[in-house]
Amino acid sequence: MAARVATDADYDRVVGSIAAAFYDDPLWSWVFPDPEARTEQQATMFGFYVESALPNGTVRVADDHASAAIVYTAPGKPELSEESEARIEPFLTGALGPRAPAVLQTLERFEAAVPSGPPFYYVSFLGTNPDARGRGLGMGLLAEVCARADDEGAPAYLESTNPDNNARYERHGFERRADFWTPDDQHVVTTMWREPASGSAR
Repeated sequence: MAARVATDADYDRVVGSIAAAFYDDPLWSWVFPDPEARTEQQATMFGFYVESALPNGTVRVADDHASAAIVYTAPGKPELSEESEARIEPFLTGALGPRAPAVLQTLERFEAAVPSGPPFYYVSFLGTNPDARGRGLGMGLLAEVCARADDEGAPAYLESTNPDNNARYERHGFERRADFWTPDDQHVVTTMWREPASGSAR
């Protein structure tokens, strides 16, 4: 698989691939329920994370078309820049109106679930454009990040918003840590933790 670090020039393609990948995701389609507005709203939301990660070199893409992308954070680094974080609540309030408080509460649950302790690689988003599924692109990108974590003797962490994906993450060494739910108790998020592979650097 041809993979590379994304640049600013890849921004639109990265955000587009992730938004397409998460269009039918149980959690993110609950966050943005209007099917006609969802793609644009998700692109804006996911863009906050992409624009925060790009300057750190922690967005990787598969192939020249960025058909799959992984957005992650290196140990000890913030997931969001201060500027991007400050834009999330106003965006959600404007886009969602009376639904915004429940969504913001869900984001608070994401934050509360983040483990304390040793620094870790934090996988924010991993997505493959539906047109490119079945080629192992997304899991290949995840394997690269896991290998980097192993080289450094660092653990890794992610949140799975679709139970159908949990087994895929488990095959890469992630183990289920805990669950939390949306305020209406309709959608579960599973937090998953991966210890560095045995024999990796310490």
